Amino acid sequence: MRGEHAIKTLCRVLNVERSTYYKHYNTPESKRSIENQEIRRAILSLYTKSKQRFGAPKIQLRLAAEYGIKISIGRVYRLIAGMALPKMSTVRPKPATNAENTNTDYTNVLKKQFNPDAPNKAWVSDITYVRVNGRFHYVCAVIDLYARKLIACKASAKMDVSLTLSTFNAAYVSRREPTGVIFHSDRGSQYTAKDFRRRMDEVHFIQSFSAKAHPYDNAVSEAFFRYLKHEEVNRRSFSTLAELELALFEYAHFYNHARPHSANDGLSPVEMEECFLIKI
Repeated sequence: MRGEHAIKTLCRVLNVERSTYYKHYNTPESKRSIENQEIRRAILSLYTKSKQRFGAPKIQLRLAAEYGIKISIGRVYRLIAGMALPKMSTVRPKPATNAENTNTDYTNVLKKQFNPDAPNKAWVSDITYVRVNGRFHYVCAVIDLYARKLIACKASAKMDVSLTLSTFNAAYVSRREPTGVIFHSDRGSQYTAKDFRRRMDEVHFIQSFSAKAHPYDNAVSEAFFRYLKHEEVNRRSFSTLAELELALFEYAHFYNHARPHSANDGLSPVEMEECFLIKI
């Protein structure tokens, strides 16, 4: 508009003093304002990369880790509030239930010791369900407790021992075939089946089970599935198993490499394990 009309005319029409107009255009932008613009760009990048999963606390952690920007949580909240970022849609997950095999010894070896001092000392596993084209499909995950790292995640149209076996085998290979690991799960028949027990014996794993109706015995797996559903699968619909598998693959990479975890003092699982390797 400045190129089309005289400044005097514009100020008269808009009821603005000419001195106010010139002050606005001639005053250099403050250092704080320029800094806020840079931080907003970093926040937007983190928010986009996380697919709207990060709130202010996690954004504060990643600003420091990825950009070297160390600011207060209050400032992060204020900047986000001024950006009008779209909020992530969420749905509360329903608890999953499992069948029980009455011919199994249900010893709880883990006993809620969720913080081993090294990787490959204790793994936990569980199964949840996801709708695919209107039908239930099932997701099995295996997590190493040391850094809460997701070491295997598989999906299937059937909740059977084939699912738990294939997921365990993927985890076993990815961790270079360790031995003597505690493997904790609930009492579902997918974990108590003879084929699964036989596999545990073959690789010298120590099987551990939650008490019946005590989900907190496997709290880490329960928490992971809350994150998975809250941050990924409940935000979208799936037409095919392949679509679900791709979403799980992408989320696993995000969860392991970019998602700060409170049990790791804000480090991602990969960062936590890298710190362990540096110390040894």
